[in-house]
Amino acid sequence: MSCSVAVSGSPVFSPQRIPLTCMTSPETLAVGLTQNHFSPAATSNLSRSVPLLKRKRPARIDIPNMGLEAIEPPLASDGRREVEEECARYSVYCKRGRKRVEMEDRHSASVDLQGDSQMAFFGVFDGHGGSKASQFASENIGKRILEEVMSGEGEERVIRVEEEVKNGYLKTDAEFLKEKVKGGTCCVTAFVRKGDLIVSNTGDCRAVMSVSGAAEALTSDHRPSREDEKDRIERLGGYIDCSRGVWRLQGSLAVSRGIGDSHLKQWVIPEPETRVIKIEPECEFLILASDGLWEKVSNQEAVDIARPLCVDPQKPTPLSACKKLVNLSISRGSMDDISVMIIQLGHFI
Repeated sequence: MSCSVAVSGSPVFSPQRIPLTCMTSPETLAVGLTQNHFSPAATSNLSRSVPLLKRKRPARIDIPNMGLEAIEPPLASDGRREVEEECARYSVYCKRGRKRVEMEDRHSASVDLQGDSQMAFFGVFDGHGGSKASQFASENIGKRILEEVMSGEGEERVIRVEEEVKNGYLKTDAEFLKEKVKGGTCCVTAFVRKGDLIVSNTGDCRAVMSVSGAAEALTSDHRPSREDEKDRIERLGGYIDCSRGVWRLQGSLAVSRGIGDSHLKQWVIPEPETRVIKIEPECEFLILASDGLWEKVSNQEAVDIARPLCVDPQKPTPLSACKKLVNLSISRGSMDDISVMIIQLGHFI
């Protein structure tokens, strides 16, 4: 069965039926296809008579399967992936978030202050916009608080310890702002002195104490959605809105207090909220942690998990408790940096 094609408008060929065998080049065939001169029958016959050229598959590239842990640390990382520290009176474990290039959490722990075994300072700092603010706060806020407390010593003590701690926070913030670097940090601190536990916070780091196994939150998170914080921000001309389920200050920051954040300083205040508690025998241990823990683990759940590892008189292992809490949060999907510090309060009664 023969097949033919008609090509019109050509200076060489007049409109007539030409045997297909005369079309020896693909270019000539393409002209006919472009100008739509095939009849439906001719097109069908042509598809059966002209072989289709198949594109050759490129050679397969063998890419080795490297897990996420094979690249450690990531590009531009500061090298911190895990930090742990322990002694008889406290333990701390910090782990970088799975998708974080840099660990922004920091911690501070100083015991035997002024040669007094009953005076100590502890803190957890959750940085945002980099680690500059959390690093600065971890190195300086304890010193500023101690200076304020020691300057107020004397028979006529008129300044309450809450004011001394507040002044320590404010001075740290003012000093950091002079550095003229970006970023900020949330803080939770515990100052132990003469059997008193002075706990303070700015932002959403949290302190939870185990009292005979019952969890007692000693701090309240400073978030823009908190009614009093929302009112304060709006009175100062700011606003809060909800982005992907998170309430944010000026559409960006998810906390309303902290150290640093110079571009939002009109609304982000460094002033802490402070509680003073007498350490009693039923006060077993204190958990200081960044929100990487508290977003996935409740207060009571954290105490229930840590308590068997902290109150065993034969073999307390609070560092294992810190790690267990961090890993639990990770198993529940946390991508954030997580820092957990456990302080054995029995040593400070």
